Amino acid sequence: MRAAVSDLPPFLYRRRDLSLFVGSRFISACAMQVQSVAIGWQIYDMMRTPLALGLVGLCQFVPMFLLTLPAGDLADRFNQRRVSALTGGMQALCSALFLGLTLLTPHTVWPFYLVLVLFGAARGLSGPSGQSLLPFLVDAERLPRAISINSSAFNAAVIAGPALGGFLYALGPPAVYLICIGGFSLAALIVSRLGGRHYLAEKSHASGFERMAEGVRFVRSRPVMLGAMSLDLFAVLLGGATALLPVFARDILHAGPIGFGFLRSAPAAGAFAVAFTLTRYQITSGVGSKMFVSVAVFGLATIVFGLSSWFFLSLLALFVMGASDMISVNIRSSLIQLATPDAMRGRVSSVNMLFVGASNELGEFESGMTAALLGTVPAVVAGGIGTLVVVAIWAKLFPPLRTVDRFTDVAVS
Repeated sequence: MRAAVSDLPPFLYRRRDLSLFVGSRFISACAMQVQSVAIGWQIYDMMRTPLALGLVGLCQFVPMFLLTLPAGDLADRFNQRRVSALTGGMQALCSALFLGLTLLTPHTVWPFYLVLVLFGAARGLSGPSGQSLLPFLVDAERLPRAISINSSAFNAAVIAGPALGGFLYALGPPAVYLICIGGFSLAALIVSRLGGRHYLAEKSHASGFERMAEGVRFVRSRPVMLGAMSLDLFAVLLGGATALLPVFARDILHAGPIGFGFLRSAPAAGAFAVAFTLTRYQITSGVGSKMFVSVAVFGLATIVFGLSSWFFLSLLALFVMGASDMISVNIRSSLIQLATPDAMRGRVSSVNMLFVGASNELGEFESGMTAALLGTVPAVVAGGIGTLVVVAIWAKLFPPLRTVDRFTDVAVS
């Protein structure tokens, strides 16, 4: 059925490849956050409407939604390292295009949206290969800790990236995109050098559509997996306050681009604090109930942020949002990876990307639309309340998820 090979002896490749993977994750995430600050501020500066920020999310969501499932099938049939490296090159190309537009047509918004569509396509193609790669680099019993280490690096980048982006943007947008070109290119090069286990897919006569449908059926047949993915989907969809941060920074908190960078970093600071803690003190019991509690805390913190007009209270609320979300992410990621066999990792990761990854961009569009209709503050508060309602409903709909005690309860043999 399958074969696994090692490029290096196990005691060597585990540490080396995990370090390389985490390094590439940090560099790529940092570049993405730096670029996100620049794009958000540039477009809002041109249009001065929350709807323009919502369209930033929509332009990325549509190609991600269309390409994520096929990308999962690609990750199960081809070398994930090569797929991830090629899509990293696509992201570097998008940064180069943003640089060109900034220099040539800095006041015309529609070309930026077109490049965002291409960037969303690159993210949709890269997501499943990147998500499915970590279990091939570490043993199953070390996977939850490796996820925490990976999340720590990612959130460290999300802390540093927006703050760096704010400072670089104050110097001039071209500096932002030059940094991003180098970051995406370096991350792609590192991923291409990863070793570890390689999954060798058996030959199949099933069509691509049939293989994608098999991945969807696999998730639907497992309530714990489906419940975890869908809970995070609606939490992100309704609680997408971060999409409106340029509005809060400029018009409500009057913090400027540097303050905007710190606001963008605050959720990641909370997430990093929790992820770092989880590298030493793992969640070992009551994982399902703790996931529900963490999402509820996320909703409450969203309400506080929406009502705050004090910069430091807003920072604290965003910090709590990131910390509670990190608990949910760690539990969800561990449950999904441990419950997925090697042969399905790419396709399950693609379904997870649809629920979680693409929902970030759809959540940005929803937040922009709601803010345009109701106002910025009511939109954020309503999203937080909606998150609490979803937690209550999901606790009733998915009792197997709520009652999961240990990660080993769902692990495949």
